[in-house]
Amino acid sequence: MPFVMTLTVESGDRYVLEDVVTEIKEAAEQKGVELKGPHPQAPQELRVPQSADLSADGNRLDPWHYTVFTRTIEIIGHDEFARDIAEWEFPERVHIEVSVEQRRGAGR
Repeated sequence: MPFVMTLTVESGDRYVLEDVVTEIKEAAEQKGVELKGPHPQAPQELRVPQSADLSADGNRLDPWHYTVFTRTIEIIGHDEFARDIAEWEFPERVHIEVSVEQRRGAGR
């Protein structure tokens, strides 16, 4: 029963995100690892309210707007490669989430 590791890669910097995803993809191709993805998600537009001072009823500044870009990649089997990727040092602007799932064949 193969294990599937899903990498969710997020960043507010689309170019850094694409560089990281390309690096993972190229490393997988060099080692003959089966990948699915990267699958792009719709960008998330976020707004964060800001206070002008520390009081709860104080003046407000314009909210801070930013966009988060997301890609997901599935690594099928190849446990050693998946472990290696999880231990890589990624840029601070990139957030990586790793989940592992064991998949069973049909009829079991």
